[in-house]
Amino acid sequence: MEIKKTALAGTLESSDVQIMVSQGTNGLEFDLVSDVAKQFGDQIQATIEGVFADYDIQNAVIKVVDQGALDPVIKARAITVCQRALDQVDQPQWEVL
Repeated sequence: MEIKKTALAGTLESSDVQIMVSQGTNGLEFDLVSDVAKQFGDQIQATIEGVFADYDIQNAVIKVVDQGALDPVIKARAITVCQRALDQVDQPQWEVL
């Protein structure tokens, strides 16, 4: 699927993650800012990539600012940002959940 608009989900509060997505042309391009990127950066990216694969999004620029979020929070924010970017807020894809 193609990104229809730039979208944002999450906050910069402690234990949360903010994800911003915009259109891309070279696959999934990540920009991750996190104090724990060395330890958990690959896992954060894998969680987000899994959600994007479920939505069949293959080209996007993804900016992530992690404040110590756990995997379920990261997944929830990724699902939200995908639905907003695809303009499917009122018609969620239940199979992704």
